[in-house]
Amino acid sequence: MHTKDFLRGRRRNELSADELAALESAVERVERYPARKVVSRRGERMRYSTLLIEGHMCRFMDARDGYRQLLSYQVPGDFVDLHGYPTRCIDHDVATITEATVALVPHERIDAIMAERPHLGFLLWFSTMLDAAAHREWIFRIGRLDAAGRLAHFICEAYCRLAAVGRVQDQSFDLPLTQQDLGEAVGLTSVHVNRVVRRLREEGLAVVGRGRVQILDMTRLARLGEFDPDYLYLEDGPWVN
Repeated sequence: MHTKDFLRGRRRNELSADELAALESAVERVERYPARKVVSRRGERMRYSTLLIEGHMCRFMDARDGYRQLLSYQVPGDFVDLHGYPTRCIDHDVATITEATVALVPHERIDAIMAERPHLGFLLWFSTMLDAAAHREWIFRIGRLDAAGRLAHFICEAYCRLAAVGRVQDQSFDLPLTQQDLGEAVGLTSVHVNRVVRRLREEGLAVVGRGRVQILDMTRLARLGEFDPDYLYLEDGPWVN
């Protein structure tokens, strides 16, 4: 089932069997992209929305000096560019981080869902509001936290989102980002990221490296990152207050 992780850990239980079948049938085809491939570019006319089935993706913008800023980190179950349905184009680029398997949903099929299945349309809208909430939190993180707090917050967020879709085991999960990628996500240089990664390890908070994270003390890590998961709108689990 291509849509098995959509809204998993959030409000998926509100979807009826008929709505789940309609969403599944809206998928026109499945594609597999290689790692580090730009799949949508700023200003392009959008005719499909992309649901990430497996792998990791991101949204980003490039500055004039070539420096890249990550705008989001996408995990399985995310509609990576559903906001491109009403806007018809996007104002940033979308790329894979790892190899990725995606389901492509033509916008004319979303038109039919919106017209014929208002509750399903409402939950698609809700999924874009999750993106907006995450964007606000990323602004807070970069604008108000110090270097260690930024990385701690990012790790906590990744943990919660991946746990919701069953990709965490024993407080450990894949995070296939280089130190440069991490710096582009939290507004730091790769050298500074290296220092913070070492600090998190030495203080017994988390081990980050070789594409994987092992959280050692979630409570202290969340305190360092001023992390409160309410903006993720998760249903249950140890991360919910």
